[in-house]
Amino acid sequence: MAIQSSIKANLYKDSVSLMRISQVTVARTGVQRVTLLMGTRSNKEFLQQAGLMSPALESAKPGDIMIVVADDAPEKLAAAEREIHSLIAGEKPKGGSNEAAAEAPPRSISGGVAIADHADLALISVPGPYAAAEALKALRRGLNVLLFSDNVPIEQEVAIKRVAAQKGLLVMGPDCGTAIINGVPLGFANVVRRGAIGLVGASGTGLQEVMCQIHRHGQGISQAIGTGSHDVSSEVGGITMLQGLELLAADAQTKVVAIVSKPPAPDVQKRVIERARAIGKPVVICFLGGEPAASAGNVHRTSSLEETARQAVALAGARQPGSDEQSIEALATRVCASLAPSQRYLRGLYSGGTFCSEAQTIWRAAGIRARSNAPLAGADRLADVAESHGHTAIDLGSDEFTVGRPHPMIDYGVRIERLLKEADDPTVACIVLDVVLGYGSHPNPAKILAPAIRRAKAAARAQGRELPVVCFVCGTGSDPQPYETQKAMLADAGAEIVGSSTGAARSAQAIASRMAADDNATARRAMQGGER
Repeated sequence: MAIQSSIKANLYKDSVSLMRISQVTVARTGVQRVTLLMGTRSNKEFLQQAGLMSPALESAKPGDIMIVVADDAPEKLAAAEREIHSLIAGEKPKGGSNEAAAEAPPRSISGGVAIADHADLALISVPGPYAAAEALKALRRGLNVLLFSDNVPIEQEVAIKRVAAQKGLLVMGPDCGTAIINGVPLGFANVVRRGAIGLVGASGTGLQEVMCQIHRHGQGISQAIGTGSHDVSSEVGGITMLQGLELLAADAQTKVVAIVSKPPAPDVQKRVIERARAIGKPVVICFLGGEPAASAGNVHRTSSLEETARQAVALAGARQPGSDEQSIEALATRVCASLAPSQRYLRGLYSGGTFCSEAQTIWRAAGIRARSNAPLAGADRLADVAESHGHTAIDLGSDEFTVGRPHPMIDYGVRIERLLKEADDPTVACIVLDVVLGYGSHPNPAKILAPAIRRAKAAARAQGRELPVVCFVCGTGSDPQPYETQKAMLADAGAEIVGSSTGAARSAQAIASRMAADDNATARRAMQGGER
C-alpha cells in the first residue's frame, strides 16, 4: 500500500531538508519507505524508473514536493502523511510561545544575505538543472559555495568554477557531500577536533574516513575542502582541487596537507602533483585505484585511506600508529575455521563509493578480481546490479540504488534487503558493511542494522553455514551517534568489528585468500592421491 501525492511548498526546501524529513518520518512512524522529491522532470523520470510514479504526481510543478510513502499498515501511512506535512510546514518548538516560533527561512540567496550580511558561504542543494544558476547568484554576492547538488551539466560546472576563480572564491562541488570550513561541518561531516592537517578531497566518504582516523589518532583538522566528484576530470581540470591546495598552502594553521581522490585524469594528476611539490608543506596524496607511484620530496604517495591518515599524523609530528596486520590475520584464522568449503566469495555492501573503490583496490592487489557497479579501470562491471557474481563490491549510493530513495547513509532499507539476499548464497564467505556516523546520517544506524545482521547470520546457520559479517564504523566519539555504543550494538549482533575501511577490506581479503589457499591445498592432495 502507498500514498502518492504532491503539495506546493510554502517554504523553500532543498534536497538536504527533504532527506532529513524522510529520515525523521521513518524514525517517528516506523513506516517502511518515504520518498520526497521536488517535482522536476528528472525526478519524475527517476520515479518512473523506480515504478513509483502515479497520476497523482504528474501535475507536480518544479517548485512542488512529490511525496511517496509505502507501508502495509494503513494507520502507519496516515501517521506518516501527517508527520510529513507537519515537518514541511515547519514544526514549532515545544512551549508554544510566540517568541519561540522561528522565522521562516529565506527562499532565495538575496533573502539569506539580507538576514546574514556577514555570511561568506552559501550551501546550495537544489535540483541539478537549477543549481548552477543559484551558485552564480551566490558568487555575484561574494559568497563561496558548497554545491551539494549533483546532476549539474559539466559545462555549467566549468563555467561557475571559472567565475569563482576570477573572483577569488571557491566552489566546492557539484556533488560535494562533505566539508569542514573553519571548524564548521557542512553536509555529511563528522565532529573532529581542530588541528594542523588540511584535507582536500574529491570524495565525501573518503574525506570522512580520513578525518575520523586522524581524530582517533589524536590529531585534528584545520580545513576539509570537498571538490565534488567531477572536479578531477579532464573537462573541469581540477580547478577546485588546485584552489584548495593554494588555500591550505596559505593557511597558517595547516602544517600538513592530505589529498583523497579517485585517480584524476592524467593531465589533472600531473598539475596536482606539480602544485603539491611547490607549496612548501608536506603533502600526502591518495589516488585510490590509480597506478602506484613512489614518494618524492615533500610529496608522500599512499594507496589506502588508513595509510593516508597514518602518514599525515606522522608528518604532523605525532607518533605514527602501529599496524593491525596481526589482528587481521587472527580474525581470518578464527573465521575460516568455521566456514564450509563452498564459501569463497566476498560481498562488499557499501554506502560510500570511495569505500567500494578502496576494497576493489586492496582485493585486486591480492589477486582477487571483484565485479562492481562502480568498477575500477580494467575491472568487470556487474551485468545486473541486483545480482552479485563471484567477488562483488557494490556502491549502494550510486544512482541505480538511490532513484526515489534517500542516500543509504540515511535509509538502510536497500542495504538490509541486499544483506539478507547475500546471506542466502551458500558461496558467500564474508559480507562487508560500512556504518557512517556524523551530521546528516541516520540517527541510530546500529539499531536498524543489528537486527538485520542477526537475521542474516541466523538464515545462514539454518542452512548449515556460518556467515561472517565484517563491519567498520566511520565516526568519532564526539559524533551525534555514540561511536562506542554503535560498535557495541553491532558486535552484540555478531558482527566482526574492525577499526577502519582499510582494515575491513583487508580482513575480507585475508578470509578469501585463506579459503582459496585451503581449496588449492585440497585439490593438490586429491591430485596426489590420484597419482598414487
